[in-house]
Amino acid sequence: MLRLFNHYVPTNAFAQVLFDALLLFAAILVAASVQTTGGLVWIGEVAPSALLFACMMIALNGALGLYRGGPTSSLYDTLARILLSLLASIPVAYAAFRMLPWGLFDQHNAELTVVLILGSVLALRGFVVGAAGEPIWRRRILVIGTGDEAVAVDQSLRNLSSRGLSVVGFYPAANNDAVEVSGHRVLPASESLLEAVRSHNVNEIIVAVRERRGGSMSLKQLLDCKLAGVKVLDLSSFYERVRGQVRIDALKASWLIYGEGFRQGWVRSTIKRTFDLVVGTFMLISALPVMLVTAIAIAIESGLPIFYTQERVGRGGRVFRVIKFRSMRTDAEKDGKPRWASAKDDRVTRVGRIIRKTRIDELPQLLNVIRGDMSLVGPRPERPYFVDQLARDIPFFAVRHSVKPGLTGWAQVRYQYGSTVDDAVQKLQYDLYYVKNHSLFLDVLILAETVRVVLTGEGAH
Repeated sequence: MLRLFNHYVPTNAFAQVLFDALLLFAAILVAASVQTTGGLVWIGEVAPSALLFACMMIALNGALGLYRGGPTSSLYDTLARILLSLLASIPVAYAAFRMLPWGLFDQHNAELTVVLILGSVLALRGFVVGAAGEPIWRRRILVIGTGDEAVAVDQSLRNLSSRGLSVVGFYPAANNDAVEVSGHRVLPASESLLEAVRSHNVNEIIVAVRERRGGSMSLKQLLDCKLAGVKVLDLSSFYERVRGQVRIDALKASWLIYGEGFRQGWVRSTIKRTFDLVVGTFMLISALPVMLVTAIAIAIESGLPIFYTQERVGRGGRVFRVIKFRSMRTDAEKDGKPRWASAKDDRVTRVGRIIRKTRIDELPQLLNVIRGDMSLVGPRPERPYFVDQLARDIPFFAVRHSVKPGLTGWAQVRYQYGSTVDDAVQKLQYDLYYVKNHSLFLDVLILAETVRVVLTGEGAH
C-alpha cells in the first residue's frame, strides 16, 4: 500500500486510477489528432482541458465507489455499481466536455466517441474491481504468533484479500503455546525466522503477539529480517495501514505520545478552517432549495418546529448546540431521558425517514460549520450524556475531542450506523485514525466517500 499525505491507499486502486486517467486523456488526444493538421501545435491547446476532464471523471467515479477495494457480494451488486456510475458520469462528462475550452479542436465531432470510451472504461473497471477484484501486485505476509491475535489478523486479511495481501503461514512465538489457527498453516519452529522468510518469499511480517517480553519473540531475528529488506509491523501499525483503524485493544498511551501523527499545528488548522468556510458556504447556498422543500414537508406532516437544537460536545470538551432538521416526533424524549436512535426507531416521522436516509437532516449543520463549532470532516459530535458514559467505558475516548467534530467523518463512511457501546468502540477506532492522520487530502477523500454513501443509502438509519 502507498502512503499519501499520511493516508494509506491500496497500490492496486492507485494503479487503476492512474491507468483510467491516462486512458481517458489519451482518448481525447487521439480524437483531436484525427481532425487536426499542421503539426503538434494543437496539443498545447487541448492537453490542459483533456487532463482536467480526465481528472474530473476519475474523481466522480471514485466518489461513487468504483475504485473501492474488495469484491462485491453478488453479480447484482456489480451491475448496480456500474449502472450508477454510468448514469452519473455520462451526463456530467457530456456537460464538462462542452464547457471546457478546446481551442481550435471541434469537440462536437469527438464528444460522442469520448463519452463511449468513458462508458467502456466504467463497465470494464466495474467488472474488474467488483467481480474479480484481483490485485495487480500481491504481497506475501508471514504472521508471528498462533493465538487469538493471529486469527484476527488472518481474518482481516481474508476480508481484504483483493488488496493484494495474502498470508503464507504462521510462525510460532517462543512462549506462545496456544494454537488457534489451523495446524497445517503453522510453520515449523525448527527453521529460523529468516529461513522461513526466504523459503516462502515473504514480503512483510506482522507481529501478532500481545506481550513481546519474556522471550515471546526474538528481536534479533526480526532485525535480521528487516535488514534483509522485509517490512515488519506490529499490531497497531497493521490495523492502521490495512483497515484504517487505530485499534483500542492494541493501543498503549506511549504509542500515542511517541508515535507519528496527532499533529495539531496552526498551518493545518488555518487550511482546514479556510476549506470549511469556502466549501461550507458553497454547499449551504447550493442546498437552499432542498432545505426549503424539506422545511415545508416537515411543517405539513408534523407541524412546527422545523428545526431542533441539541447540546453536543465539541473540540476540547466544549459544549455547543447543533442544529438539524427535526426528523422525530415532537415528544420523542418526553420523559427527558436521552436515548440513542435505533435503526428502526418508531419515533421517526415519514419525512424523517427520507431525510435521514439521504442525510438531508444534517444540512443545517453547515451553519455550525460556518460559525466554527464544527468542521466539514471530523468525528461526529456526541451528546454530553453519552460522552460521560462512553468516556468511563472506553479507553482513549477523549482523544477524539482534540479536533473539531464534523458533519461527516471517517467512521461514518467506514462503519454502518450503530447505537451500542460496542458500536461506539468500533467507530472510535476509525475516529482515532482520523485524528492521527488528518489532512486536507483525507478530508477530500472522506467528502467523496460521503457522496457515495448518500447516493447508495449505505449505513442510513
